[in-house]
Amino acid sequence: MTQQVLVFDVNETLIDIGSIAPVFERIFGDPATMRGWFAQLLAYSMTVTASGHYVDFFTLGQAVLRMLATTRGVDISDDDEDALKHAMLTMPAHPDVAEGLTILRDRGFRLVTLTNSPPNPFGPSPIEHAGLGHLFERQLSVDACRAFKPAPPPYLYACEQLAVAPQECMMVAAHAWDTIGAQSVGFSGALIARPGNAPLPVAGLPQPTVVATDLRDLADKLTNRDGLSSTD
Repeated sequence: MTQQVLVFDVNETLIDIGSIAPVFERIFGDPATMRGWFAQLLAYSMTVTASGHYVDFFTLGQAVLRMLATTRGVDISDDDEDALKHAMLTMPAHPDVAEGLTILRDRGFRLVTLTNSPPNPFGPSPIEHAGLGHLFERQLSVDACRAFKPAPPPYLYACEQLAVAPQECMMVAAHAWDTIGAQSVGFSGALIARPGNAPLPVAGLPQPTVVATDLRDLADKLTNRDGLSSTD
């Protein structure tokens, strides 16, 4: 195993979506509503792609917010939608991420991101806002191919942009659907088992090549304990 390119998911994998819970607490009176919103956002992003349509992730997130409000009989305003978009653009990094990425970069791995979120034409990307931009060679978005992960086009687009074969890449994500999608086109997969996330143990589906608790644990497993250094 000599993967030289680590392709990172962004939302929840690197940056903390829990930080947007106060928006939902203010609107719905319950911060836990955020998790239901995020699950529906992911489900409808996959629906959009499977049905041959495309709308960017932030616009879809605002629409799912309004849909959720309708089902709960809650009135929301344009300001509420704007607050959600701002929160999605300004999430902080998980505390383990900068150290783990630095170790991996210093050991010679190429680090890139591949996110469902669109580029921000008016300011820093979420990765840059979280103080991680300098650690990545490229920041790639599914917006360029107008299809959301885990459909094949985003992963193949990343390979084209980096001039590498899928077999040279490892998808690093906190969601099994993302590692399954990447592994289905030839990547290997590293699942970051953040709270609420775990492998999907179904025979016949790709299972993660590596399971790690956080980015520091992943760096340890890829560079030390399992001997999976990019220079081996």
